[in-house]
Amino acid sequence: MIGPDIAGIAGTLGTAADTATAVPQLAAETGLDVDAAYAVQAALVQRRLDRGERLVGLKMGLTSKAKMAQVGVDEVIWGRLTDVMRVPDGGAVDVAGFIHPRVEPEVAFLLDRLPEPGEPVGDFTDAVRAVAPAIELIDSRYANFTFSLPDVIADNTSAGAFVVGPWSPVPDGLDNLGVLLEIDGRVAQVGSTAAILGDPRRALDEGIRLAGRHGVRLREGWVFLAGAATAAVPLRRGAHVRAVVEKLGTASLRALS
Repeated sequence: MIGPDIAGIAGTLGTAADTATAVPQLAAETGLDVDAAYAVQAALVQRRLDRGERLVGLKMGLTSKAKMAQVGVDEVIWGRLTDVMRVPDGGAVDVAGFIHPRVEPEVAFLLDRLPEPGEPVGDFTDAVRAVAPAIELIDSRYANFTFSLPDVIADNTSAGAFVVGPWSPVPDGLDNLGVLLEIDGRVAQVGSTAAILGDPRRALDEGIRLAGRHGVRLREGWVFLAGAATAAVPLRRGAHVRAVVEKLGTASLRALS
């Protein structure tokens, strides 16, 4: 039996991202399952590495019930981050380079050592060098922002860009900090870090476990985006976005008009 064309699917998604042109869902037509979808994701990101980008971390997706409901899937997933995806805190992005740009508030970890798979969440304090508020810009390459689970995995979990705010020591109560997403000074979403698998550190545990299944180990100095604390909000031209996380501070970006 001939399996899915991994390189061909990666090429289709890569071209869609490069040209900001949506494509139809691919999984049903190509027979893509979850394992094959992660192979496509690896090939898709390798295209970026081949043109000089560097891996700088991992990101989690669908770690909140709000996100699962928003996109119609029910399984935690992970993707890869490169240096070109990172936008300086307070920096600008050109929305013309994306298809369906949306923003969401997150918590980011800076790894000081590699936590072991299954290590108790309470022991992560010395594995994590610092924590920060963050914003992820997601951008599905599929038409109408609709997809199956294998589709979104293959598409590198809709990764587009990300911003990390100031780093600080891991605070007490990280499992239930208030989160706001502000657009142009107005509150667009309200949530809690508890929405991230009950505790963002659990997302790190899941990321280690799930990525490890595919031979990917997190590295010291990598950024780890734990997942969104709220549903995503469309990013309009000229908008100013700010994510506020209690005890951690803020991260911000602006969209070019």
